[in-house]
Amino acid sequence: MELQTAKGVRDIAPEEKILKNKLVSTITKTFELYGFAPLETPILERYETLKAKYGAGADSDVLKETFMLKDQGKRELGLRFEMTTSLARFIAQNPSLKMPFKVYQIGPVFRDGPIKLGRDREFWQADADTIGASSMLAEAEQIAILCEVFNQLKFDFTIKINNRKLLNGILMQGGITTKTKEALISIDKLDKIGKKEVSEELKKIGFDKNQITKLMDLLSKKYNLLSKEIFNPQWNEGKQEIEELLNYLKVMKLDKYIEIDLTLVRGQAYYTGMVIEAYLKKSTISSSIAAGGRYDSMVRGFKEDGLEIPAVGISFGLTPIMEQMKLQNELKIRTLAKVLVIPINTTNKALEIAQQLRKSGIPTDLALGKKGVSKNLEYASSLGIPYVLILGERELKENKVLLRNMQSGEETLLKIDKVIKLLR
Repeated sequence: MELQTAKGVRDIAPEEKILKNKLVSTITKTFELYGFAPLETPILERYETLKAKYGAGADSDVLKETFMLKDQGKRELGLRFEMTTSLARFIAQNPSLKMPFKVYQIGPVFRDGPIKLGRDREFWQADADTIGASSMLAEAEQIAILCEVFNQLKFDFTIKINNRKLLNGILMQGGITTKTKEALISIDKLDKIGKKEVSEELKKIGFDKNQITKLMDLLSKKYNLLSKEIFNPQWNEGKQEIEELLNYLKVMKLDKYIEIDLTLVRGQAYYTGMVIEAYLKKSTISSSIAAGGRYDSMVRGFKEDGLEIPAVGISFGLTPIMEQMKLQNELKIRTLAKVLVIPINTTNKALEIAQQLRKSGIPTDLALGKKGVSKNLEYASSLGIPYVLILGERELKENKVLLRNMQSGEETLLKIDKVIKLLR
């Protein structure tokens, strides 16, 4: 039997898992810094939940990439393809929740889709969602979280924003009132295939030359939001929201990271207002590294009363972020141990000291087996353990240990309390 993983999934070696844990810790601390509480929803969902009208949408392309299975009771199930649908189901099942409800989720999601750099079939997301708040303060807060995390990771990034109401207003002003879904799908490809190809797609859909020319002009990235050329309720409402958001971001000194992109569409199944995508600058990672938006209609699809609940969320893609961290040469640590204790005929005392170090909060490894000092030093060096503590009979008589700095090679004879103070 040839041993191999399933296509699109992979093992994560210790050095990469350490990097991943560091990333998860950074994101978790930032979520909690902004007042978000942890939530966990199942990886398995009923398939009918995943294809609900206000979830993925029964006709959504994402359902084609859903891993489906049946349990022994022949019930149709699916692996979650994102966490927002599960959150909406949770909200609907718990009507007594106090609003706004601010939660985060971190875990694996699955999509049976194309594989490329930064996109596997099993990948982790880290989501933060604010339920029950219609104010643009919610979007501002979540964009602030994106900026905080990316700055901590020392990324050069930009955050693109748009508003679905602006897009609706542009379509109306361009005379496009039918086949709007098809038009938006084409518009979303402008960055990828260019103006000429998108114009050809729009022509095939059935739009005339005047409509296409007008639409392309209105979609120009340099288009002035203050222009009077567009005048309809949808545009005005979207413009008001985006200007309110920009004002909050300016107050928070985050406006320098923002780019308005009127071609940004994102998931049509449920986004109703602001849409957000974060990208790296000058990187081989071309896909977005985080995204989100407002989905005020999703929870309603799971509720019997059909009442709308405002909601907005962001999601970090851990796989592309980790790929960038590797490109920044951060894949160095192979163990979290800070010191390796090497006993030389002093096993019992070495065990005692190792426990003392651990109880002092110092990650400690203990040499196992009968390797000599040189082999253990080689082992510590290969794992990048910064210090080695050698305990022989001579050191034991002096009630001291020999501490070796693996980077400089310097060795110092110290009492254990001095070692603890130094390693802390």
